Amino acid sequence: MPSDAVTQLNQLIQARRSVKPRRFNGKPIDDAVVQQILENANWAPNHGKAQPWRFFVFTRGGLNRLAQFQATLYKQQTSEAEFSADKYERMKSNVLKSSHVIVLVMTRKLAAIPEIEDIEAVACSVQNMMLTATAYGVCSFWGSGGVTYSDELKVFLGLGPGDRCLGYLYLGYSDDPLPEGSRSPIDEKVMWIDRDRQVTAADDA
Repeated sequence: MPSDAVTQLNQLIQARRSVKPRRFNGKPIDDAVVQQILENANWAPNHGKAQPWRFFVFTRGGLNRLAQFQATLYKQQTSEAEFSADKYERMKSNVLKSSHVIVLVMTRKLAAIPEIEDIEAVACSVQNMMLTATAYGVCSFWGSGGVTYSDELKVFLGLGPGDRCLGYLYLGYSDDPLPEGSRSPIDEKVMWIDRDRQVTAADDA
């Protein structure tokens, strides 16, 4: 029989949901909870102990600064014909409905490590954060739209040329029930190799 810790871990992983910030209620999260979320992010697996993650945490007045920056940039870079007032407002409101927004950055530390492995390490750190948020009853959403990959955001954050923004992690509370989760069976996505043989396309049939 699995231990209580194993059962709790299984339930936590399967209970995690992405909750879009438009569903947040504006209630603030204690900074100590966010600090623990960040601490657990710091324990993600990574090649060569490069620890390539960097986090910019916007909260309180900082949220206004981030919201205004990205909404203004969108307006400046979008033609009048393509400009959407709804999108402009969402770029402000999604940030301002959040308690904290953590901008996720990959920074290159060891040139010998392929960049993709540093990106993967940051993704692992984000999973740690989202699971920790779930454990605390905090909603989270990893978004990568808008200005995420722009050079202007890199300048805004003071990033180096080899650094990459990988999105925003929005944190907040919601009054709405979490949506039901669904996954297709894991057996459809796994091939067990338990003897000497050549794996061919026929094995997937």
